[in-house]
Amino acid sequence: MQNNIHTITEVSEKYQISSNTLRYYERIGLLPDIPRQSNGNRYFTENNLKWLEMIICLRHSGIPIETLVNYAELLKQGKGTEKERENLLREQLATLYQKQANLQRSIDRLEHKISLYESGDIAQELSYFEEYAILSDEKDSWKEIDV
Repeated sequence: MQNNIHTITEVSEKYQISSNTLRYYERIGLLPDIPRQSNGNRYFTENNLKWLEMIICLRHSGIPIETLVNYAELLKQGKGTEKERENLLREQLATLYQKQANLQRSIDRLEHKISLYESGDIAQELSYFEEYAILSDEKDSWKEIDV
């Protein structure tokens, strides 16, 4: 295709996102104003791709599609919606920071568990389970699990 104009197949391959997903995003207003050729085929401009990259980034961050659609609608409305758009992004950033903190706690626990295996102190962890009756619904059944 011409420079700076991309077919749906090219976009799908470039971003590893299905053509059906791209059509869905267009249908719900997340990818507005996708031009069409005289034969009805969609083509994507560089501006469309920049917006799609933003969508992909936000989706990877966990932002719900409904929030993205709301953001796109506010963006389309233009001036006067800046604060609302900023607030949507700030809320998502706060959510990401919380997820980051949760992930860090999980990483810390896994590193601790690995260190118990490396040091040979894994029995210490098992006594912790016994002392606090963790998983005690079926007495001693947890000992069979590779903790």
